[in-house]
Amino acid sequence: MSLLRRWFDPLRSRWFYQKPSRQAVLSTEQGLSIHLRLDDVYSYLAAQQLPELEEILSDELKPLKVIISSQTAEPPNHMTALEWQHYCLNDAKILSKQHRFSFHETPEQPPLEAIQQAEIVLRHTPLRGQDFLYLLEDVFHMLWQKQYGKLRTLHAMASRHHHVQNFPERIFNDDAILASYFEFGERKYQAVDDLLRLTRRLKQQKLLTGNPIFLINHIDWREHLISDAEELNKIQALDPELDLYIALEDPVSWLLLAYIKEELANYYNIQLNVYPLSYQGRDLFDWGLATRLSKRTQVKFTPFCRPTQQATHAMATLFYSVPKAQRIETMHDILQAVWTQGKDLSFQSHFNQIKQNLNIDTLITEDIAAKLKQNDILCEMKSQPDFPVLELRIDGQSYVFNSLYRVWMIESIFSNVLEEQYKSENDDNHNEQRKM
Repeated sequence: MSLLRRWFDPLRSRWFYQKPSRQAVLSTEQGLSIHLRLDDVYSYLAAQQLPELEEILSDELKPLKVIISSQTAEPPNHMTALEWQHYCLNDAKILSKQHRFSFHETPEQPPLEAIQQAEIVLRHTPLRGQDFLYLLEDVFHMLWQKQYGKLRTLHAMASRHHHVQNFPERIFNDDAILASYFEFGERKYQAVDDLLRLTRRLKQQKLLTGNPIFLINHIDWREHLISDAEELNKIQALDPELDLYIALEDPVSWLLLAYIKEELANYYNIQLNVYPLSYQGRDLFDWGLATRLSKRTQVKFTPFCRPTQQATHAMATLFYSVPKAQRIETMHDILQAVWTQGKDLSFQSHFNQIKQNLNIDTLITEDIAAKLKQNDILCEMKSQPDFPVLELRIDGQSYVFNSLYRVWMIESIFSNVLEEQYKSENDDNHNEQRKM
């Protein structure tokens, strides 16, 4: 790491961390818009929230601008189109169950003919404002609930009785978008994951006329879904196990590991396993996002030097030089030194200091690069679009998800496991009574 970067990064980090996490006011000049694709399952979930959102928007932001694209962007993390499609359908099914969205039990991508018919309906309708948003929601239901007969009827009516409408708040284009998102004040908000963050922003700027009630089962940071002592004991007795595949140069790896270790692992008796990955080039991250996540998760994050490939190799060397039983604590201490104390492990004096603090007398002689490559292969087999990748095992089942956005799934899965156990116990009791 260059001297400029070594000494400038901590200064820049302090500035990012100490400045207000939000601008006081974002511009309303461009209004509020949502970008959708008719063949995007996240757009389907988002469309179910739009009429309610429009209802509480201030006049300054009305009408909500709807931008419908016909093109999809390249899948993330080198996924194939089929892998990305499978991931989205499964993820959306989980989100729909968590937040009570309408969703089909066996979802499928709508056929091209249905997509084309839906677009014609939306292009031709004279409805505007909230009426259009209700129609938009209905059209998405037809596409994703396999109601193709209804859609054909609506398409025939629109084609015969209406012509193409041109309204400034309704735009059709060919921009390539990966998944639905809102845009406000030149900032993008993922249509599902960032919806609460967006509404907090709008409420702060007094741009809502009522209280937003969205994602009602959202689990906030440092809040537990399971607090009943008996239920907690049942989860702990199941000995849940959680694997974390982390990029060492990614600050989200530190935020996630620290949060899970401090807040979830002991509480639920989770056995943690960490699999560091080879250098993924994730040191050019969003500074503002990292500092905002730090404050939301209440995990310290400043100052730091961004780890280079050489530094991540040194971090992995220290990690694998301690016994397995000590590795979670060791990884926590290494990442803490890097992301809160500015330690650069490509710098020999920093490396020696951390080595001494960890009480490591002898470094591992095995090929570290080969170990990391093996972890890469295991991680790729999970077919996830983002890092860190998590795999939770409990009660004979395995669940794979990713990123800091999905940490809530750990507790949601625990809750579902308990629900299934109670259901099974009730069924057994009912069968016993019938036998008597």
